[in-house]
Amino acid sequence: MAKTFHVDVVSPEETVWSGEATFLIARTTEGEIGILADHEPVMAALQTGAVVIDSEEGGRTTIGVHGGFLQVLDNRVTLLTDRATLAEGGREEAARAAQELASQVGEDEEPETGGEPG
Repeated sequence: MAKTFHVDVVSPEETVWSGEATFLIARTTEGEIGILADHEPVMAALQTGAVVIDSEEGGRTTIGVHGGFLQVLDNRVTLLTDRATLAEGGREEAARAAQELASQVGEDEEPETGGEPG
């Protein structure tokens, strides 16, 4: 049986996924990174795209992510994301979901009027 490590994928609204994994793939600003148990400590900025997690039970979870950071430390991987959503299907569907999250940035915010207060 493959060694495992703990993964938490967190957005400002919720914990999107948490559990034991045997492998994780994420896209960073430096390129794609694959994580196995006992990986060297690392911090990286996440790029909009798919995150793939192979769970301890043998299932595969795909998550669309827009922005944030990935940290690997002491056999724990934390993805602190700006926005994230579970995706049905594979990496292509997760990538589409991530692009949709990216396009929503700013839609939830009040538009600036540019005028002076009062």
